[in-house]
Amino acid sequence: MSDGQPPGQAAPAARAEPDGEPLLSLALTAMLDAVQAHSGAVYLLTPGEPVLEMAVMAGMPRAFAAPWERVGLNAPIPVAEAARERHMVWVGGEEEMARRYPRIAVVLPYPFALAALPLATDDALYGAVFVTWPGARSAEPPEQVRRRLTEACDRLARQLERAARRGRPLGPEPDVLGTPAPEALTGALGASEAARMVARLPYGLCSLDLNGRIRFVNAAAGELLGADVGTLLGAQPWSVLPWLRDPMYEDRYRAALISQHVTSFVAMRPPGTWLSFRLYPSTTGLSVRISRARAVSELHRAGPQPGDAPSRLVTISQVLSLAGALTEAVGVQDVVQLVADELAPAIGSQAVVLLGSRAGRLHVLGHRGYPDPHVVERFDGTPLTEATPGVQALTTGVPAFFASQRELERLYPSRNTTPDGFASWAYLPLIASGRPVGTCVLAYAEPHPFPADERAVLTSLGGLIAQALERALLYDVKHQLAHGLQEALLPHSLPSLPGIDAAARYLPATRGMEIGGDFYDLVPSPPLAAAVIGDVQGHNVTAAGLMGQIRTAVRAYTAVGHSPGEVMGATNRLLIDLGSELFASCLYLRLDPGRGRAVMARAGHPPPLLRRPDGRVKVLDRAGGPLLGIDPAAVYATTEVELGPGALLVLYTDGLIESPGVDIEDALAELCERLAGWGRLPVDELADRLIGHYAAGEQRIDDVALLLLRAR
Repeated sequence: MSDGQPPGQAAPAARAEPDGEPLLSLALTAMLDAVQAHSGAVYLLTPGEPVLEMAVMAGMPRAFAAPWERVGLNAPIPVAEAARERHMVWVGGEEEMARRYPRIAVVLPYPFALAALPLATDDALYGAVFVTWPGARSAEPPEQVRRRLTEACDRLARQLERAARRGRPLGPEPDVLGTPAPEALTGALGASEAARMVARLPYGLCSLDLNGRIRFVNAAAGELLGADVGTLLGAQPWSVLPWLRDPMYEDRYRAALISQHVTSFVAMRPPGTWLSFRLYPSTTGLSVRISRARAVSELHRAGPQPGDAPSRLVTISQVLSLAGALTEAVGVQDVVQLVADELAPAIGSQAVVLLGSRAGRLHVLGHRGYPDPHVVERFDGTPLTEATPGVQALTTGVPAFFASQRELERLYPSRNTTPDGFASWAYLPLIASGRPVGTCVLAYAEPHPFPADERAVLTSLGGLIAQALERALLYDVKHQLAHGLQEALLPHSLPSLPGIDAAARYLPATRGMEIGGDFYDLVPSPPLAAAVIGDVQGHNVTAAGLMGQIRTAVRAYTAVGHSPGEVMGATNRLLIDLGSELFASCLYLRLDPGRGRAVMARAGHPPPLLRRPDGRVKVLDRAGGPLLGIDPAAVYATTEVELGPGALLVLYTDGLIESPGVDIEDALAELCERLAGWGRLPVDELADRLIGHYAAGEQRIDDVALLLLRAR
């Protein structure tokens, strides 16, 4: 960025144009003419915001660029990059677009080149411009194109600067679509003769404008389409003909306009008439020829003919479905499963492998579809210095497509470059945030050609997969860190206490990072012992860390001989002194099995349950104090609990009795019933049964800790 005005600052906008001239439209159309570009748009910087807003578009319907009518300066698209970096961005074709800007390539997977330039002076940024050409272009912009575009943008930037100084900055203008009809058809004689000529043709003809609306249709076309000509005029075909509402057909119209290549498709008009549509594009619209097609069975028997245009790989709806599904992926295995379930069926692939790197070697992150999973091991551990397609895609960021085994072996003679059992492969580099995060390998059971448009779509889909995989890898790392921390903070085993049989269980929540602040401990303090259970607010690393500090503090205060009330009070003050905004509940028991008693102190924790040898269960809802971490002057009352031979104490956290839509009192009563029926079981078996009921649930909004103590 320059040292002038920051991008987010612009003069106050008045939605008026100086002298009534459509300056932006004129400048844009002149720019397109100067470099023979197909379409383009001018963006203006929104006052007071780091946002670019489309002011005018030419050559294409604005609907094609609808996702980018307002874009942030930090957005990963060419026009935003050109504005924030103050330099020209050049994209030579669909494959480069797919690699560098997958979000655009997914929505517009067609062959076109693009240039984006800033509208800026030495003092301020005013906006940006992009222009496009149909088809692929050179890897670098021709010098004449670069010069003409730069000069045009500099002139427009100076005009914007002058308008801002006059206090009349420019605003949005009407889009520029199409050009006037040729002179030969404007006269009455020419028009009538053209109509007679079209009427004599044996097939249907219609004309679509750039917005896809029918501007002319002959009687033969109306008959073939099964619709009245008056109904068709002024409407988009897919809006008035229900059997053309599949997104694939609209996608053909978009493909023809953007690529300026002749495209075609076949559709069935109910109940069984197959029609062939051939679209001839120009910069003013589309001419469409409609004729009867052979039956589908005949088309299948004939097979693809030389020169036939490849069918669209996936529809826009399928792309959006995959993109939406990938946003819900949490871990790496979720991404693998979604690619196998959503992408592979759409493109005809039978197997998928996701590869990452670790310590300078390839690492298999996950796979689906291989009859023998052991063949995937060929990928695992491959050094990143070895010449294999998986390594090349990961390290260079360039996709590789092999239509047959022979084609693969020609470039990679070593037989261990890919698992056996498949006939063709696509190796897609997964690039996110400008760096490779992995490789997606798609395998096909039969030889599979990869035409240019299919390669572009697959490469751009690789960009979507890469972004999901990057998030998933980060989540898995955090998840492993959290679980390691949780395991380190909870006791690995319970100490053996004289006169007491003990068992404990812990279940993480199924949401978030599956880590929480629930804890338990059993502390020997001969001739007595202490049992503690607690719950720190939250389900994250902060809660787990605070839980470890509380557990350590309770152990320390127990070791120095504090009474239960003093242990609670000292731990409460410590939590407040730590400055944490989290609270904690806690239950502390000083056990004296020799005398058949225990002393309890409670800080806002659910009451323990006492099961007597005769099967009766009692809720020990005794006096206590507030949650830890609220009141530094809080006092925690203690009560004595009978602990005779055979008595069983059940300590638990609220996750065991709280669930959406269930009353806590009802849940507690149900727990008491289970305890009454199963109470004679050994404590380990009883703990498994009590916790197993909750472990079977697919969703747990809270973690659960359970500690059982039985007096012998």
